[in-house]
Amino acid sequence: MSQRDIQVPPPRKLQGALRRITETLAGELAGPTDRAPDWSGCEWQLARAVAALHGISPLLASTLKWSGPPDWESFLQAQRSQVAARHLLIEQLLAQIDCGARAHHIAVVGLKGAALHALGLYRAGERPMADVDLLVQPRDGARVTGLLESLGYRGSFANWKHRVFVPGTCKTHADLGEHAQNYLKIELHERIAETLPFRTTDVTEQVFPRRPHPGLNAYPSTAALMIHLLVHAAGAMAYRALRLLHLHDIALVASRMSDQDWDTVVSHRGSTGGPWWALPPLEMTARYYTACAPPEVLAELSKHCQWVLRRISRRRSLSDVSFSYPWIEAFPGIGWSRSIGEVMEYALSRVRPSQDVRQLREIALQTQVAIAASQWGRLSQGRRVLRWMLSRPTRADTMHAVRMALAQPPAS
Repeated sequence: MSQRDIQVPPPRKLQGALRRITETLAGELAGPTDRAPDWSGCEWQLARAVAALHGISPLLASTLKWSGPPDWESFLQAQRSQVAARHLLIEQLLAQIDCGARAHHIAVVGLKGAALHALGLYRAGERPMADVDLLVQPRDGARVTGLLESLGYRGSFANWKHRVFVPGTCKTHADLGEHAQNYLKIELHERIAETLPFRTTDVTEQVFPRRPHPGLNAYPSTAALMIHLLVHAAGAMAYRALRLLHLHDIALVASRMSDQDWDTVVSHRGSTGGPWWALPPLEMTARYYTACAPPEVLAELSKHCQWVLRRISRRRSLSDVSFSYPWIEAFPGIGWSRSIGEVMEYALSRVRPSQDVRQLREIALQTQVAIAASQWGRLSQGRRVLRWMLSRPTRADTMHAVRMALAQPPAS
């Protein structure tokens, strides 16, 4: 089926369908029921897009108690197989990095997905990983670059958060969701930070071990892992890019948290003060995964979170702060500003983006299938501003997944 033949629902109707599906799947992942949703054929197709956007297809394959249409079931099982095959490749790569880092006396921290698998919170085939995230000390950056190059990787581009390394041959399969043979990139971090929405929030000191050893290191504590997951989810929430997988990660780690671990999270202090950014993602996780966070922890974190952000985040659901929300907004993270000055700086940065931002847009146009397939990715900044003012443009990632899903055979 060609792109022209795909009948995409009108944006407002599409938003309603994506919201219903997202909230249903979120509820089923957190607390499975015995009854399948009463969806139309089109909604079952869109459910594939939602599952892919939120990175939960393989988890649904092992969690759901009911069976949907055959095409839906086939999609979930195929995704689980692809993720399991990719996991083997990731394990092999991590073993090579560990061996090389030990030989060169370099301490490396395996972040997020690698750490969650190492803790046994996920089995092979349950959690997709688009890339391998590593944290090193700045003084080791050059030596780690040499190590990655010796493994057949080359530097692709860099931004303020990390440097990206890709294999010599980059294969991409234009399938919906995960594919084992999509090229595996490495993101090399020298710090762990997010911009919320304009100021940098850095948690590197909490994430990097105080006494690291050569080779791959774990997070120094469960609390350190939780701090990283929360600040990462906060950055995603601010730009409406949160995934249900982020909440699932937080809920799993929360099940391992002791009272002392929670005290460490609450008492965290950084360059921007207390953990003001931790409440929205943790509170949203608790909305779906009840009892994942002690009420006293949420109450204590609320003292650090400004009133406007508390009010905004409590009124929003996962559908509002994720790619299930199909609209592009001019100022998506403005509610995370902590002062009038930050509001003004953030707004100006969105209207007149820096040269670095413009360069990253060009890189995205070359490396991201959804952006490359969209008209929005090729618009000048002036035309983008006009679109913000005169219409409601739709998001490239969301619409690409929707079109891919609707191009597949309808569920029967």
